Amino acid sequence: MAEYEPPFHMSNIIVNLLMEIGEQIGRITVLQPESVTPRLRKENRIRTIHASLAIEHNSLSVEQVTAIINGKRVLGNPNEIKEVENAYQAYELMTGLNPYSVDDLLRAHRLMMQGLINENGKFRSGAVGIYAADMVVHVAPPAKFVSGQIKDLISWYQRSDMHPLVKSSIFHYEFEFIHPFADGNGRMGRLWHTILLGQWKELFYWLPIETLIRSRQDGYYDALGRSDREGDSSKFVEMMLSVIYDTLRNYEDSDQDSDQDSDQDITSPLKRLLDVLGDGVMSASEIMELMELSHKPTFRKNYLNPALERGLIERTIPDKPNSRNQRYRKTKK
Repeated sequence: MAEYEPPFHMSNIIVNLLMEIGEQIGRITVLQPESVTPRLRKENRIRTIHASLAIEHNSLSVEQVTAIINGKRVLGNPNEIKEVENAYQAYELMTGLNPYSVDDLLRAHRLMMQGLINENGKFRSGAVGIYAADMVVHVAPPAKFVSGQIKDLISWYQRSDMHPLVKSSIFHYEFEFIHPFADGNGRMGRLWHTILLGQWKELFYWLPIETLIRSRQDGYYDALGRSDREGDSSKFVEMMLSVIYDTLRNYEDSDQDSDQDSDQDITSPLKRLLDVLGDGVMSASEIMELMELSHKPTFRKNYLNPALERGLIERTIPDKPNSRNQRYRKTKK
């Protein structure tokens, strides 16, 4: 019987991205070997959990996720709060999980989905499909094949001599194709991808790759769909490598900014926002007016959301992020 081999071809885009990512990792490793501080690890972990759950339509803000992880009470949907608590437990266990162990995969899923579904910690027992706009875009393989397919996928990963960046992305795609669980497949696929990369380079345990996936969510699902239609994971691999490359670039840029402003690790756009805000309490419109900005989406993408995600500012009404009475102020230290 022939060994399982996922369909894939190495494109020029993938080759170029591998070289660029390698150079980026080299610069970070040589120039900033101790740059992932405990504070930055926790911040990135929070950003990762928030983004991965937001992709699955969890509506809690970064501030709410931070409060939950810090053991504070938060007003919100109980299931969404439970998702955060579960994800934090699973990610805290991450460095001790064996990515080649089916038992550890089921153990992580048990934590991730406890109290949310009945089949937590078990492969699905029924059929499952993926929908977009009320249309079925992917029908997963029958449940009776799931256990064997996951074992075949892990076995392939262990024997493959492909570059870890490539084969971990292929693993991610194939995992989503199999859709082994009744629910939680997206967050588990992203978690396992991170563990595989972390086993290769420890830096990846702490990089918030999910944050960029969330910002390119349409591209993420489009790449999954294109790979499905073409019967080849190359498009998804290209997409994931571009996300990894940009995450590394953002990481290096933020670290360079910290050399220039070590007190807060603040980039120039964020410093400008904080200078305008001062000790006041302002609405988004008031901040934009003082910054002489007129395009709200750009303001939110480049200024407001990054400042919120990094905990530099906070909402005055954190439990209602979209309130028309929402104001912003610097986070108290």
